[in-house]
Amino acid sequence: MVVRSRRTVTPEGERPLAVAVRGGVIAALRPYDEPPAAEESADLGDLPLLPGLVDSHVHVNEPGRTHWEGFATATRAAAAGGVTTIVDMPLNSLPPTVDVAALDVKRKAAEGRCHVDVAFWGGAIPGNLADLRPLHEAGVAGVKCFLSPSGVDEFPALDRDGLRAALAEVATFDGLLIAHAEDPALLSEPGGPAYGDFLGSRPQEAERRAVEQVIELAAETGARAHIVHVSAAACVEPLRAARTAGVRVTAETCPHYLTLAAEQVTGPAYKCCPPIREAANRDALWRALADGVLMGIVSDHSPSTPDLKVPDFAAAWGGISSLQVGLPVVWTAARARGHGLADVARWMAEGPARLAGLPGKGAIREGDDADLVAFDPDAEFTVDVAELHHRNPVSPYHGARLAGVVRTTWLRGTPVDFATPRGRLLTRGAR
Repeated sequence: MVVRSRRTVTPEGERPLAVAVRGGVIAALRPYDEPPAAEESADLGDLPLLPGLVDSHVHVNEPGRTHWEGFATATRAAAAGGVTTIVDMPLNSLPPTVDVAALDVKRKAAEGRCHVDVAFWGGAIPGNLADLRPLHEAGVAGVKCFLSPSGVDEFPALDRDGLRAALAEVATFDGLLIAHAEDPALLSEPGGPAYGDFLGSRPQEAERRAVEQVIELAAETGARAHIVHVSAAACVEPLRAARTAGVRVTAETCPHYLTLAAEQVTGPAYKCCPPIREAANRDALWRALADGVLMGIVSDHSPSTPDLKVPDFAAAWGGISSLQVGLPVVWTAARARGHGLADVARWMAEGPARLAGLPGKGAIREGDDADLVAFDPDAEFTVDVAELHHRNPVSPYHGARLAGVVRTTWLRGTPVDFATPRGRLLTRGAR
């Protein structure tokens, strides 16, 4: 088959191209006006063609908490949002993915249910140091740890000594450790039920201190480390300095930190950890993305049942559901700030694919998987949670007017039909 677009978004920018697909792989990139002969063809004209997005931070929760989310619902939401690969987080499922046996349970739960490709993170918790190498050898993208309480008892946090030991261990096989970075010594219980009370209980300094600890220990051990969901502008300069010094530390942020602000929070659908901060902080995160200090944008899709989103911000479950709407959310804000589709593709496809060690994903180039998205950047729609594919109808974006509509998502050259699961289970470094 051939898909043509005058606005094909490649790592080199937008180009008029004909994308030739054979066996699920991009066989050739030809000039738009010189397409090769094909059994099937689609001419998008001026409608942009994006690479399938890669979301390396998704809590699917299956098995064990499938009533919160599951592989079938999460991957339908992903495909509807132009995401063709997700990487599942190791916690909120039962059992958590902290050893190879649990990874096998997770993979069996996902088998035959996925509408997009799925890879997996392992977990680093107290007492499982000996499991980190076997998880790496089993193909996880890396291992995740928390430096503060995770919110679920079965996934406890690492203290400083535990973090150092985990980093030293992953350095022996050049693995990757990713960290939820908040210093528990600087966190407190909210003084009341309001959002301001919750925000005050998780200050920027807690995030910055934990990021500095990861940087220090990564430099000491020589390990690769990554900071998930940076919300605090206070983290930007330590990350910039670490990059300049050659420390192998990267960092991501999320759509909600780039587009929402504490001043507009209206209810518990907005609660997440770290918290959504003020508008001025949001502006600093955009600058860090533009400068390359932050390498990507991922959803941290962390859904729950509606009953857990109680009005009391101190007690409500912390998690944002945004997998299906992340692309238009980011595009709406990015366009207003002067960024183009090539920037969005770099942040939401190429960067996360590289982080998770997924060759053949995240870009439109010869030899890569034909994961493609026809995207209308000018069409607008209003978010209605009742029309989203993820399991529970909760999202802070309900009622938002957004620009950008996904018209078609191709997984390895086949349009996703939301009925037939064609997703594959991936291992790091393999095609």
